[in-house]
Amino acid sequence: MAVKRRAYTAEFKRQAVQLVLSGKKSRSQIARELGVRGDLLFRWQKAMAPQTITGSEPENGSSAQKRIHELEREVATLREEREILKKAAAFFAKEGH
Repeated sequence: MAVKRRAYTAEFKRQAVQLVLSGKKSRSQIARELGVRGDLLFRWQKAMAPQTITGSEPENGSSAQKRIHELEREVATLREEREILKKAAAFFAKEGH
């Protein structure tokens, strides 16, 4: 039986990526709350990365603002990776006993 694919609007994707970039929650947590797969949210973030910088800044945005946005993205990615490592460590700790 064929699985029906869900279509998401560009606005939904943009808002989802903005939630990830805010850094308040992990990507996986946001994905669960929105009802999408984490890898899908990651792909949207990767595809929109250049757009989110230019879309949120004025035309003559300063290099400091660009750097801040780059660092915010990096912090969000590092937080996500940390969450994954915590879960993996807990999993393997249980397996060892």
